[in-house]
Amino acid sequence: MDFDRARSDLVDRLIEAGRLDRPATARAMRAVPRHEFVPSDRREAAYHDRPLPIGGGQTISAPHMVATMTDLLAPDSGDDVLEIGTGCGYHAAVTSEVLGGGTVFSVEVDPELAHEARDRLGRLGYDVRVRVGDGHAGWPAHAPYDGAYLTCAPASMPEAVVEQVRPGGRIVAPVGRGRQELVRLTRRTDGGVDRETHGGVRFVPMRSDD
Repeated sequence: MDFDRARSDLVDRLIEAGRLDRPATARAMRAVPRHEFVPSDRREAAYHDRPLPIGGGQTISAPHMVATMTDLLAPDSGDDVLEIGTGCGYHAAVTSEVLGGGTVFSVEVDPELAHEARDRLGRLGYDVRVRVGDGHAGWPAHAPYDGAYLTCAPASMPEAVVEQVRPGGRIVAPVGRGRQELVRLTRRTDGGVDRETHGGVRFVPMRSDD
């Protein structure tokens, strides 16, 4: 299979469908080899626009959702970004491509997934730091971040994650139990947040490490 051609065609379809707007996001998705992030028996489906199982009850998000969330976060080159839910590492790789000289700091509750993602991202050359932990607490050691996003759905937005983002920064996440909505928060300089909703979504629930 010609993975490069399949990846380029996928990005073209997302742009034509209005599901990918920012040129930086398009460049990143053209660059990241999604087939490297899925199990070997799923590689033929790597460039279909749908989620795929990656083991442990987890999934790799559909490409259009990664594109939408990256567009909503709108990170700049050189930013440092917090990710909650490393999974297989694909979303982190896309974000890393957008950031250029910035770093993705990613928290994963499942030790096996974290280990595999760390090795995979390192082998592919992405500047993503991965630690095992409960994403509800964020990763305070490297705060404040320029932005943050969650690849799993908490019942409500974790306060610690919001507080670790600088004023003016954005947090993008699926939020809710049962009915989930894609939410973007923008931190204000007065300590408050502006909240937007961007439609219904379906993500795996956010887990704790207890």
